[in-house]
Amino acid sequence: MFNKRAKQLAAEQAPLAERLRPREPADFVGQSHLVGAEGALYAILNPAPGATPTVRNMILWGPPGTGKTTLARMLAQKSGLAFETLSATSSGVKDVRELLDRARARLGAEGKATLVFIDEIHRFNKAQQDSLLHASEDGLITLIGATTENPSFEVNAALLSRCRVHVLKPLDEPAMDLLIDRALAQATKPVTLAEEGRSALRRYSGGDARRLLMAVEAGTDMLAAMPEGERVLTGQVLERALGERRLRYDKAGDEHYDMASALIKSVRGSDPHAAIYYAMRMLAAGEDPKFVVRRLAILASEDIGNADPGALNLAASAIHVVHFIGLPEAEYTICQLASYLALAPKSNSAARARMAAHAVIEETGELPVPLNIRNAPTRLMKELGYGKGYNYAHDFEGGFSPEAFLPDKIAGRKLYEPADQGFEQRLKARLAELEKRIADAKATPQ
Repeated sequence: MFNKRAKQLAAEQAPLAERLRPREPADFVGQSHLVGAEGALYAILNPAPGATPTVRNMILWGPPGTGKTTLARMLAQKSGLAFETLSATSSGVKDVRELLDRARARLGAEGKATLVFIDEIHRFNKAQQDSLLHASEDGLITLIGATTENPSFEVNAALLSRCRVHVLKPLDEPAMDLLIDRALAQATKPVTLAEEGRSALRRYSGGDARRLLMAVEAGTDMLAAMPEGERVLTGQVLERALGERRLRYDKAGDEHYDMASALIKSVRGSDPHAAIYYAMRMLAAGEDPKFVVRRLAILASEDIGNADPGALNLAASAIHVVHFIGLPEAEYTICQLASYLALAPKSNSAARARMAAHAVIEETGELPVPLNIRNAPTRLMKELGYGKGYNYAHDFEGGFSPEAFLPDKIAGRKLYEPADQGFEQRLKARLAELEKRIADAKATPQ
């Protein structure tokens, strides 16, 4: 009796996110592309009466609070397999081996395989991941790994090849609203939700269900001591309850795009002070540093390009550093990159060339490649004229053969026009020299 009451009290005192964790597929919120009627996992989660679905090895990849652990538990429940979990942050090879030993013993004694859920599998090193290979391949275990990082980079290729990857997305507004309503229904005392309070909750959570429910819980706890007519959950109440002012930065709304726009325009306008300011504003508000550095990498080609080829190299290096170091130390790298790009010579020649190429393709369609520059790996292709008349550039003075490479219909069309900025001045002079040689060759009788 005492244990039963203790469990009941523990359940009542559990965080709201745990109390609202769905137990059945119908209660799962979001990820309709996986759990919906046409979703990849629908048949497993909703088997026919008496049927036992087969669960395959998989990686669940998505941001925090999108339902990876809950989904794994549901899949285990529907599969009828024994369920074991490991956390990559606290488990080593020894723990994996012990788990596999238990799985073998279970399979031998009960004839039941084991579903193993590994949270944050990207934190397992190569040896730890390798220890799962044979067991996941021969059916001893069914592996479900959860990760917030791109598995293409963080999961061994050998293990990844044995798994299907399912991508989970941040919760959209309808899903967040449904969770908010469910959470408010759990409040010990009735709470009125202001519309701007609802918007603030969405902004604060950023599509993270756990973060959303934690915010609702903090707000309702704060309002519980107030008279009924004053229990109104607003953005201001949330800021006080959470002790944060990050609510004003909406990762998916206008301010997100306004800040990103200000950062890009500051760099394009060669103002390193403003560039660093907006970059740090975004990070201080909770923006993903990978988003910031990706935007700067795009700018390195779009607004600087060949005026300073080193800009793209520095941006690529910054992406690597931010990925492996993270905040707060990665702020140094982002400030270095933002200031360098702001002070680099500017050219949008690559961007204009891109648009010009798209316009030509839209206008002319799929023009055939000239026969002389087609590959001719077979005798038949050679007999058809593939590669005939091609001049190997290195056989000519300066490694250049003055001939045409574009399809005949657009021969002579110019797409790339270097600017008079930075290193691109040299490219412009080189292009002019080559164009003159082509013109001279055309003017010279054959």
